[in-house]
Amino acid sequence: MGGQYRITGDKYPRMRRPRRRGRLVVLTVASAAALGAAGWGTVQLVDVFTGGGDSVSATGTKAACAAGPSPTASAKPLPEPGAITVNVLNATTRSGLAQKTADELKKRGFRIGEVANATKEYDKKVKGTGVLLGPAAALDTSLRVLATQLADAERRTDAARKGSEVDLVIGDAFKQLATKADADRALTALARPEPTSAPKNC
Repeated sequence: MGGQYRITGDKYPRMRRPRRRGRLVVLTVASAAALGAAGWGTVQLVDVFTGGGDSVSATGTKAACAAGPSPTASAKPLPEPGAITVNVLNATTRSGLAQKTADELKKRGFRIGEVANATKEYDKKVKGTGVLLGPAAALDTSLRVLATQLADAERRTDAARKGSEVDLVIGDAFKQLATKADADRALTALARPEPTSAPKNC
């Protein structure tokens, strides 16, 4: 070439393409992100199909769900009315009340023992509907069953008392026993307590 644009000397400048380091960095980051997402997805799939969590807790939960809700157990087995002997004692001034109440209890399946006036300890001293009295062992057994017939009665125990008989001491506020329908429902509830709820994650 001539003129003012003529190249002099024996070396020529090398023409190189600009390096594209930025594109390489972007590609590297994108690849790493893709691999991370794929790994996370695999972990999630494994959790879905295996139930997730550690093996001990998962096994325990499955066993609890398979067993279902468990009923609330009573401390002691409850006797049937026919296995309970009730002494009916009148602590009021109304005559004939003990015999009438005893007859109704007998119709409902209870065994009747003594029918009489209350002892001096209780005679004319019971202001409520009544007192259910028995040995210590009867508190959660026979007295619970008898209480279904007179829900408002007070339950008491006598540690020195022998035998298994229980007393129904009629008080001043007594009008009548619970209706048979209400008493039967109460007996059913005692025999079939409400079950506890199943675990939330079942």
